[in-house]
Amino acid sequence: MCNNNSEKKNLATTYNPRDFEDRIYENWEAKGYFKPSDDHSKTPFSIVIPPPNVTGQLHMGHALDDTLQDIIIRTKRMQGYNTLWVPGTDHAGIATQIKVEEYLRVNENKTRYDLGREEFLKRVWDWKEKYGGTIIKQLKKLGASCDWSREAFTMSPELSKAVKKTFVSLYEKGLIYHGYRIINWCPKCATALSDAEVEYKDLPGNFWHIKYPIEDSDEYLVVATTRPETYFGDTAVAVHPDDERYTHLVGKNVVLPLIGRKIPIVADEYVDMEFGTGCVKITPCHDPNDFEVGKRHNLENIIVFDKNANLNENCGKYEGMERYEARRQLVQDLEEAGFLVKTEEHSHNVAHCYRCGTTVEPLASKQWFVHMPPLAAPAIEAVKDGSIQYIPERFSKNYLNWMENIQDWCISRQLWWGHRIPAYYCDDCGEITVSETDVTECPKCHSKNMRQDEDVLDTWFSSALWPFSTLGWPEDTEDLKYFYPTNVLVTGYDIITFWVSKMIFSGIEQVGKIPFEKVFIHGLVRDSQGRKMSKSLGNGVDPLEVIKEYGADALRFTLANGNSPGNDMRYYPERVEAARNFANKLWNAARFVMMNLDIEKIELPEASKLQVEDKWLLDKFNTLVSEVTANIENYELGVALAKLYDFIWDIFCDWYIELVKTRLFDKENPTNKTAQQVISFVLSNTLKLLHPFMPFITEEIWLTLPHDGESIMVSKWPVSCDCMKFTEESADFEKIIAAIRAIRTRRTEMKVPVSRRTKLFVDTPYPELFKASEGFFDKLASVTNVEIVSDYADEGAVTLITDGAKLYIPVADMVDFAEERERLTKEKAKLEGEVTRLEKKLSNAEFVSKAPEKVVAVEREKLEKYKTQLADTVEALEKIK
Repeated sequence: MCNNNSEKKNLATTYNPRDFEDRIYENWEAKGYFKPSDDHSKTPFSIVIPPPNVTGQLHMGHALDDTLQDIIIRTKRMQGYNTLWVPGTDHAGIATQIKVEEYLRVNENKTRYDLGREEFLKRVWDWKEKYGGTIIKQLKKLGASCDWSREAFTMSPELSKAVKKTFVSLYEKGLIYHGYRIINWCPKCATALSDAEVEYKDLPGNFWHIKYPIEDSDEYLVVATTRPETYFGDTAVAVHPDDERYTHLVGKNVVLPLIGRKIPIVADEYVDMEFGTGCVKITPCHDPNDFEVGKRHNLENIIVFDKNANLNENCGKYEGMERYEARRQLVQDLEEAGFLVKTEEHSHNVAHCYRCGTTVEPLASKQWFVHMPPLAAPAIEAVKDGSIQYIPERFSKNYLNWMENIQDWCISRQLWWGHRIPAYYCDDCGEITVSETDVTECPKCHSKNMRQDEDVLDTWFSSALWPFSTLGWPEDTEDLKYFYPTNVLVTGYDIITFWVSKMIFSGIEQVGKIPFEKVFIHGLVRDSQGRKMSKSLGNGVDPLEVIKEYGADALRFTLANGNSPGNDMRYYPERVEAARNFANKLWNAARFVMMNLDIEKIELPEASKLQVEDKWLLDKFNTLVSEVTANIENYELGVALAKLYDFIWDIFCDWYIELVKTRLFDKENPTNKTAQQVISFVLSNTLKLLHPFMPFITEEIWLTLPHDGESIMVSKWPVSCDCMKFTEESADFEKIIAAIRAIRTRRTEMKVPVSRRTKLFVDTPYPELFKASEGFFDKLASVTNVEIVSDYADEGAVTLITDGAKLYIPVADMVDFAEERERLTKEKAKLEGEVTRLEKKLSNAEFVSKAPEKVVAVEREKLEKYKTQLADTVEALEKIK
């Protein structure tokens, strides 16, 4: 697109983002600007999007995350890098299956079991096709410049191939195993959860102290538990081997109250002698520590819950009862039978499902696990040696703490939607075969009676491969060779353990390289009260509604402005309005510039033609380029935007435009063309700096300027240059700015109308500078003439001291004495009346004795305030008599 003067496009009179945001985005997409170049001699820069749930809706967290990524990728694109931002969505196993199951229950009164696995999965794919594109369309509304031709999905055939390859590879290395261990079980989602999918909440509870009678004895042990309903699964009581209180009992049995089952007393160093009675009930199937004790002592494993956390057939008359109902009944029965010693209040950490919030049950189960220590070691080293850097660095501690204490990862889920585990069982000989392809014949006995494992993989198993599976792995593609490792991952601190850690060890293990060089961590978007946005609180804000009302640029500005790496931010509607006001100010400034341009091409004039205000602006702009570029490079995006805001609002709009209006309006002025060149050059290049933050308005304005560029998003990023460095001249002109600002501030304080003009006397070591700037004082400070003095004697003058000058303005020029005398006289009379009234009130003994002390104190404060104001008013009157 040629944008020279013959094809000049005018900006609309008013700023209305609805008029152009969709049109601009469609043009960018049609022109292929989001796609990387085939020229692999250029330096690559790549980002993979944290994949949102395929059937999700855009929320403020997504909007923040994707705005920050877009700022980075747009900057790098303009800096000449060959950029790739890979988009895509996650199949979100639990979340998506729950949605479809809920739909079936509400609309068809059916469960997934009524449909069967095959038909249910067909329904989920239909659901994905119907709703799966919603969030992608919403990301486009936000302005995300992803290469949509590479949109990935974690359940696509290509990515499914990567998942199978990884599973088989880890299994063959002995790093995936099928084992019986304690897992986290969610009764509502009816599936196992990994440790990362569990959230802990500190909740009030109780310690129930229960007697366990010793077999053939009058003695008993007292054990304390927070979960008495699990005692049906007790298979031992443990004491410490050095605890002399119980040494004589080790090897004997206790008899479980109410049910009469005998269980042994064992000695184990796991027990803390100082805690409670020093006796611990051991329930191997429902506590991870007890599970390990059980293995050491070869104890029986008894499960007491079904998949819904109701008590099962091992619990006698309590079978079928909901766990908390059973707890209440059991405690009552123990008390009535004389086995309950006491109940103590106790606050403790309780595990909850991250997805639905249900209390999680520790449960012994046969599941698939990833053996983590060998995988964690190189992933820990990659952060410790600086190969991967966290921004801010403090979040590396979160990562390292998790990885250095990591447990084996439970990867099997009792769901139907997801990557089905590629393990096949022979029903005749029991052989387990793990394969990337379907197994129809047992390799051991050649039986055809083969069945695939019913479970699916944890969603995070496939998303752990995202940085390289989206680039074609396990194939050795050109994309993988060129764009991997990616440069930066942008994500929230809340999924460092869920996702970031898994990508790091997966990349190192599968590809032999780290998946990204930097991890840029941002915080959460909270409401104005600092609360997390949630449906239950009803405090969520729909980004699409904000875009509809204010435009995408205003929302992006709000999310980036003041953003500090790793810190939460609060969302205030007023800030969006302020962002819209900023866009409006920029729009109007650009319209003013365009109305006063007749040059054919933007170019920087020769230094000899520049006026002092031009040099001041260019020097300020030169500094801005350096600082904004450095801030973005250091991921200080909020700082960069704040500097752009200040430059555009204050330096460019409020100062420079006002300074050069006379030159722009006067076409005969010999410096007119220079003013046009400078103002258009700085506007054009400031728009480029602002473009990554506010892409739509910057494109719309930039396309109206006289240049041959086809789009701002593929234009060159500005660079600082010595040709714009005017340090001394800029410092000198700052003295003029400071003087004008001081005069304007004092005039405002004294309520002097703009129409009232004054003389200005200046005592300064820079007489030529101030005299040459007389026109600026005239236009911007309502000064009729500037007179340089060395000794100003008028004691009644308004005196202002600034950097490089003492300024004197005759009071008579600022104030109409007759008018001021009349105003002060009226004010004096009013204040005298208030003082008399309050003195009379406070001299009334009855009022002072009966009125509340606070009321009397307030009245006394008022009296003192009015007395002070009266004295000031009398003094002011004396001065102008």
